[in-house]
Amino acid sequence: MIDKLIFETAEFFFGDPKRIQHFIKVHEFARLIGTAEGMNGEELLTLEAAAVVHDVGIKPAEEKYGQCGGKLQEQEGPAVAEPLLKKCGFDEKIIQHVLWLVAHHHTYDGIDGLDYQILVEADFLVNLYEDNASREAVKAALENIFRTKTGIRLMKIFFNV
Repeated sequence: MIDKLIFETAEFFFGDPKRIQHFIKVHEFARLIGTAEGMNGEELLTLEAAAVVHDVGIKPAEEKYGQCGGKLQEQEGPAVAEPLLKKCGFDEKIIQHVLWLVAHHHTYDGIDGLDYQILVEADFLVNLYEDNASREAVKAALENIFRTKTGIRLMKIFFNV
């Protein structure tokens, strides 16, 4: 199902290799952190699905508002993610939780679940690199955002902090 969702989401972002490569990287880091932190089964499947579709709100936000800030992504994402998930055969319980994660992946206060924490960490790992973040920004993210042992380990490896 995840492979099918990856292809469907890539089709959604057709002709935009930057966005396609972004969500594939976030997915892989989320999967890696999730498995290293002991996730499996439905919990891991939910995390992986959320990582694949986490940024689908970008496209409608840009079309409607001419910008795609994090809050607009959260606002617009669930309506786009839902039919993609349904098309790929995900269970309704998983779909609803994925939609919640998509609607909160740029909200960093009150992170209360392992899947939510890992999704945020995976997105940060990729964004910090893609945005060529300053050493100060990397340190601030490590201190304020990262909580999993695996996410912290990856931050230290990637950014030498």
